Amino acid sequence: MREIYAGMPWWVKWIAVPVIAIFVFGGLIASVIGFVISLLFKALVFVVLVGGLVFVVRRFMSSSSSRGDW
Repeated sequence: MREIYAGMPWWVKWIAVPVIAIFVFGGLIASVIGFVISLLFKALVFVVLVGGLVFVVRRFMSSSSSRGDW
């Protein structure tokens, strides 16, 4: 790979090639980032819902066992 860049100015390697890569693969990169963010958000919602369910069930079980009406 170094043979390709031999004799090229520094800005070709560090500016032009990344800009071309972002231009060509920008949509793919954006969709992957969007998918990852969506997946993290769904995982967070899942954790919050399961935690809420566990909290409610424990609260219900402790209140019903303290009354002794089983």
